[in-house]
Amino acid sequence: MSRFNLAIVGGGLVGASLALALQAGAKARGWKIVLIEPFAPGDTYQPSYDARSSALSFGARQIYERLGLWQQISRRAEPILKIHVSDKGRFGAAHLSSMEEGVPALGYVVENAWLGQCLWQALDKDVISWRVPAEVTQMQALPDGYQLTLNDETQLTCDLAVLADGGRSSLREQLGIAVRHTPYDQSALIANITPGDPHGGEAFERFTENGPMALLPLPDNRCALVWTRTGDDVQRLMALDDRSFLEELQGVFGFRLGALKQVGVRHSYPLALIEAEEQIRSHLVVLGNAAHSLHPIAGQGFNLSLRDAASLAEALLASNAPLGELSTLQVYRERQRVDQKLTVGFSDQVTRLFSSQQSVVTAGRNLGLLGLDLLPSAKSWFARQAMGLGTRSDV
Repeated sequence: MSRFNLAIVGGGLVGASLALALQAGAKARGWKIVLIEPFAPGDTYQPSYDARSSALSFGARQIYERLGLWQQISRRAEPILKIHVSDKGRFGAAHLSSMEEGVPALGYVVENAWLGQCLWQALDKDVISWRVPAEVTQMQALPDGYQLTLNDETQLTCDLAVLADGGRSSLREQLGIAVRHTPYDQSALIANITPGDPHGGEAFERFTENGPMALLPLPDNRCALVWTRTGDDVQRLMALDDRSFLEELQGVFGFRLGALKQVGVRHSYPLALIEAEEQIRSHLVVLGNAAHSLHPIAGQGFNLSLRDAASLAEALLASNAPLGELSTLQVYRERQRVDQKLTVGFSDQVTRLFSSQQSVVTAGRNLGLLGLDLLPSAKSWFARQAMGLGTRSDV
């Protein structure tokens, strides 16, 4: 049976980022790391109109710069130079700009396939081995680590297991880790859109009577749409033909980017705030969406998970204790506790504020948007939250 110092269950963007953050230190210490992932990464990047994407905060850029990967990622990272926040049918609006904040961009939008390719190609096979395609079907706690059983019935053991297998983690449930599940009674419809006018690196957050929406700039003058509606209404929108869908979207978004010309494949999924009751145990860490899954409209989910991964790597590499020792994991957990609480709170409150149709709330948020645009200190605070810089003093 193979023995590893560290097993990362889930080789997606969060798991691969953790592996990269550990790589140099692990090599110096002689650690053996295994990354277990159900989907094999391709050898080359294949552009696709319908590629899913993630919004990377400016803080995420700083992390990838420290890992020596940003230059490669930036080849297909669309900078967000401006953010326009508005409330449909009301006068309140706010405008954020990278120039005002003194940064090259407020954030970036990167296709997940490209980001994954950059990460996987940067991993050193002498330090990090892959089990792909493979799934962990069972995890058993041992006095000095975990025993993992894979779907081909092979087994391995490790000093520390990191569970990064997504928000619907069956292993999390198998281990008896409870979750707080707070439904938003909404679903997200996502698709890529081509506008008639150049997007110019501008992102739009628009709040409507039926829920918030976002259009984020992508390469090749595409935009990534995240449209939040009630579940039944999302299904209606999913069933429309492309022309009817674009007409309805145009009516809600307006003509800020000219006439909308094309929509790609549409996907939808229900929205909820999901938080694991436990994120650490002796020899175990729960990471990424398995630890916390946020509403996508504020664009904070992956960025928080990336900060978690960077902080975990830092705590592990700074410790002289045996790998998986609970005291080391507690250092990580305490370091990230405030960041997680503030980020989850910010995302949740923004979602609830701009989903409410109570007259007092809608009037208040419009005054708030006006105040945000008129008060430099308030605008700067909001921008720092969006850039992933508002909850940590070291980024």
